[in-house]
Amino acid sequence: MAQEIHLRAEFVKGATSPEHFPVSSLQEIAFIGRSNVGKSSLINTLVRSSRVARVSNTPGKTQEINFFVTDLGFMLVDLPGYGYARVSKTQREQFSTLIKTYVLKREQLAVTCVLVDSRHDPQPLDLAMIEELEFAQRSYAVILTKCDKLKPAALQERVEQVKELLAQCASLVDVIPSSSETGLGRHQLLGLMKRIVNQTPKETP
Repeated sequence: MAQEIHLRAEFVKGATSPEHFPVSSLQEIAFIGRSNVGKSSLINTLVRSSRVARVSNTPGKTQEINFFVTDLGFMLVDLPGYGYARVSKTQREQFSTLIKTYVLKREQLAVTCVLVDSRHDPQPLDLAMIEELEFAQRSYAVILTKCDKLKPAALQERVEQVKELLAQCASLVDVIPSSSETGLGRHQLLGLMKRIVNQTPKETP
């Protein structure tokens, strides 16, 4: 049986502009995806707490980048959801600029977890984000969420579909099925995060 990985996290701050990003040498693991794909729920599953990341039933409610420091020596970063139509165009543009500035330029970012709803084909906005990361040569993993909603055969088919779709992508590090309801994928994702953080060269003072 695989050894249990414990993870604790504490909220550091929320940032609505790059000037508000925390000054830190800790490497960061970011979570991004369409509104209501389950980013906050996944973070809470990783730390086995329902109170770390705020989970909302209102898509588009998270309008800032939230930083959480962990006891394993890295930060978890919850980014605003994208693609929610009832947010104003101006807000969408502001979110887009904020998100892109973070995921494409943040030096401390070790890997971006792109969350995709397993019940549907990857959406154009998901593929656009992956393309941005790929073009910028920024490491990312695709996390399939809500996998408890699929039967095993359908889930396997979805995983294979996504892997085949991204087979030529050089910056993809893994495709991981997950469920915040059952805990599926938790151990695999935590193991991936620990490996990436340990492998990423640290800046010297």
